[in-house]
Amino acid sequence: MVKDFRLRQDLRHFLQQCHCDTGGLTRQTLLNRTHWASPSNAPSPGLRMAMELRALLLLLLCFPALQAQTPHAEEGLSEGSSLSIQCPYTAQADYHQQKAWCHMRGGQCEPLVETIYPTQYPRTNRVTNGKVTIEDNPMYETVSITMTNLQVEDSGTYFCAYRPYPHKYLPLKKISLNVFKELHKWELDSLSVQCKYSALVHSTDRKAWCRRGRTGCEIWLMTDNLSTWTKSKDLEDKTLIQDDAQKRTVTITMKKLQAQDAGVYWCVLYRGSSLTQKMEIRLSVSKRTQQYTPKESDDVSVQCPYSASYYGAVSKAWCKEGARKACTILVTTDLKPSGYRKKIQQGRFTIQDDTQQGMVTVTMEKLQVQDSGVYWCALYEHGQLLRMVEVTLTVSEVLAGTTLSGTASTSQATPSSNTPAPSSNVNTFILLSVVLSILFILALTSLITLCVKRRKQLKRRGNRQAEDIYDKPEDTAQFDSTERMESPKDDSKDVKYITLNFKSRLSPEDPLYCNVEPSQAHGKPRDENVEYATIALKQLPTNDKG
Repeated sequence: MVKDFRLRQDLRHFLQQCHCDTGGLTRQTLLNRTHWASPSNAPSPGLRMAMELRALLLLLLCFPALQAQTPHAEEGLSEGSSLSIQCPYTAQADYHQQKAWCHMRGGQCEPLVETIYPTQYPRTNRVTNGKVTIEDNPMYETVSITMTNLQVEDSGTYFCAYRPYPHKYLPLKKISLNVFKELHKWELDSLSVQCKYSALVHSTDRKAWCRRGRTGCEIWLMTDNLSTWTKSKDLEDKTLIQDDAQKRTVTITMKKLQAQDAGVYWCVLYRGSSLTQKMEIRLSVSKRTQQYTPKESDDVSVQCPYSASYYGAVSKAWCKEGARKACTILVTTDLKPSGYRKKIQQGRFTIQDDTQQGMVTVTMEKLQVQDSGVYWCALYEHGQLLRMVEVTLTVSEVLAGTTLSGTASTSQATPSSNTPAPSSNVNTFILLSVVLSILFILALTSLITLCVKRRKQLKRRGNRQAEDIYDKPEDTAQFDSTERMESPKDDSKDVKYITLNFKSRLSPEDPLYCNVEPSQAHGKPRDENVEYATIALKQLPTNDKG
């Protein structure tokens, strides 16, 4: 009995020293509930077991490591996108309790949106506040969160939580949200980023711009509002960091971007030895490219545009890329003290810089197969080359009957007759085919039209000849219609008749003509019956008036 009393005394002393979350119960209440432990009021064995179980639960509350771990998720999304999260809950946070979406600031849960107080009937509870929507579905025991139009400022730690007590939020799920900016640039473009920090940041705290790598974030620039540190001499001409303490904004500028500058960058704050990320930038830099496929002994001319206002006063170079991306200079522009740029020729290479139009023109003469490769139009300053345009040159060697490509990847020989024509020749062939097709269609149409006209002319000429034969100017008889006699070859012995119709008046004295077939005129008389035709002219009554 004395042993039980001492155990309960130790438990009371432990609860007095415990500063833990006991689910809303005060330490005094817990102490009162353990006051049963005295020699005079010893509980029954069943009650004593229940009290020991309660003490064990209190131990679980006081040691967070013994509690169930809250699920944790990390989300990385770009600006303008939406976040959708589902937080399941169990019986400990049933539909009778309100659900909330909290943003953790300074260790406190700031609710952005909460469900309304639920009724006794389980039904979907949906509430929207600004760009945040929360929906409690008791049927599936799940809380759904949606945040739209995310911005960099929305980055932070969030909780799905429920409210067992009026001013108490217990987490269901923890979400670490990282909203980053996606920027797409071309080579030689500039980048400017503004990172805001809160009023809690002291003006002398260090602000930095770092590039994330495999081993962490490598510092490129740093400032404490009094001095600026740069990683290397090369970055001093390309990067700049400025801290505006009044606006509480750090501005980072990167100029003359190159493809190798692509990556993930952070705006960070240094306080002591701790680092706090304020913004993440995901940068991509694209190259401007050109491709040429000339033949051996040809000349090629390349034009590389640039911004005349930014880079007109910078020297330009033409170089060939070699091993490890190193570029060997072949020819550069010559800047005189007066600023006048002239045409420079060095061997087979010529370079000319038009600083007013912002155009560099490079000409390579008498190309050879070994000239195939990758070239740069580049800015040339302080001994560094900054690529403006990347040019891929493929020179083809023309042999008897075959064409060999100047690059190893296409070194297989093919007959010249089957060699695909360059894109310019293909376009010319297509254009020529279209023109020939149009000309063929026009010629065919003209031929058909001429045939139709010729046929009509022959038909009209035949009609005129018929009129000339049967319709003379004189009062010669003409027949409207005639019925031809059967051929003499016809063995029929029937009498043949013919009917003549006259258009004009005929007198008995007018001669009458008829056409006979040659076979009838020159044929020898046969012993057959002679056929006669009698033609009688009827005198038509005349009109005195003519």
